[in-house]
Amino acid sequence: MPTEIKFTVYGDPVAQGRPRFSTQGGFVRAYDPKKSKDFKHFVKLAASDHRPNKLLEGPLIMEVRVFKATLKSFSKKKKAAAEKGELRPITKPDVDNFIKGIKDALKSVIWKDDSQVVDLRVSKWYSETPRVEVVIKPLLSIDSEQIKLTI
Repeated sequence: MPTEIKFTVYGDPVAQGRPRFSTQGGFVRAYDPKKSKDFKHFVKLAASDHRPNKLLEGPLIMEVRVFKATLKSFSKKKKAAAEKGELRPITKPDVDNFIKGIKDALKSVIWKDDSQVVDLRVSKWYSETPRVEVVIKPLLSIDSEQIKLTI
């Protein structure tokens, strides 16, 4: 099993949109909005270059850094602060909406199911180069002697 998988998806990050619904032949069908679907496909393509020989199994740790484009309205001083990480985005979308689409895209590419992610860290940043950086690591097994249960 690889010690860690790292990849970057360049371009504007897209948060998972609300599902859309249509009726065909009396049946209701749910589907992803086009923008979300396209972003998932792009993440899948970027991740496929780092696909392990065998899909990861067991508990996983995932770190995601979302870099949103620096706002055009920022002054030079604000842009510099944003690039240094001193100014962070506190606007919508929420970090969990970014992560939903990314985790869905990695199913059957990196892991069997996104429920394997047991430890998750997501952060939002500004950058002149919008992108999403992803790191996936297996959760190291803890030696049973290190765990002491008190009753």
